[in-house]
Amino acid sequence: MSTLVAFGLGYSATALGGLLRSDGWQVIGTGRSPSSLARTASDGLKAMQFDGENVSEELLQAIEAATHIVVSAPPGEKGDPVLRQCGDAIASAPELQWIGYLSTIGVYGDHGGAWVDETTSPNPYSARSRERLAAENAWAKLGTEMGVPTQIFRLAGIYGPGRSQLEKLLAGEKHSVFKPGQVFNRIHVDDIAAVLYAAIEKTQADASLEGVFNVTDDEPAPPQDVTAYAASLLGMPTPPLVSIEDANLSLMARSFYSENKRVHNERIKRDLGVTLAHPTYREGLAAIYGELRNRGAVK
Repeated sequence: MSTLVAFGLGYSATALGGLLRSDGWQVIGTGRSPSSLARTASDGLKAMQFDGENVSEELLQAIEAATHIVVSAPPGEKGDPVLRQCGDAIASAPELQWIGYLSTIGVYGDHGGAWVDETTSPNPYSARSRERLAAENAWAKLGTEMGVPTQIFRLAGIYGPGRSQLEKLLAGEKHSVFKPGQVFNRIHVDDIAAVLYAAIEKTQADASLEGVFNVTDDEPAPPQDVTAYAASLLGMPTPPLVSIEDANLSLMARSFYSENKRVHNERIKRDLGVTLAHPTYREGLAAIYGELRNRGAVK
């Protein structure tokens, strides 16, 4: 049986797990807290605790049986917790065929709104992105040493059911943050799952498909445009704009606005054969709105 071990079975990895389970895979996911473990179990996936420090015998046995590993657990000042605590076990896993590491387009840093692709040299600005880049390199090194295909997926801003501008407006968000010239790429969670699924499938036939893949939509767009479209779907007035200087943003949120780039996604289409179900925020938000209507959450 093919077995996926997902370190940090969050929003994206759970979506992948659902696709693989429908194909008969065993999917095991780790969580740090009882609540995250409960969410994993409620999704029908096998849950194991991993807090970044302590490794159970049960988890070591899961690694030994793993055919595929995906890692979304964030690194920190001490480096990647999965490599630090489980690296030796992964390096000796006898059945392992593929490693996927979920990173961020934040590793590219700021490009003043210019286009970047997988050949662009990373230049991370924030400590968080520098840690991600270091983790990318460490996973790529391990994969090379093991002779196991290892792919790095640099994700744009993730949205989907329960995590979109629609829900924010319904929860009472009153304005849009405006910074002249600012754009962001986004990616629907279902498209992330489709990319990872395609990567696993394609790599079975072509083990040379390694390296970096940008996982983004087709249209980097100003955040106020996304909010306006969401409001139009809900029949709400477009929220007023508030300058970034006057917006009450957290330090993390403000850091996102310090970087401006447009990210190409041609490699996932060319090498993995992916056709995005939600190529822009419009298709993605419309699909989420349809789900909200079906549930009676909106009229």
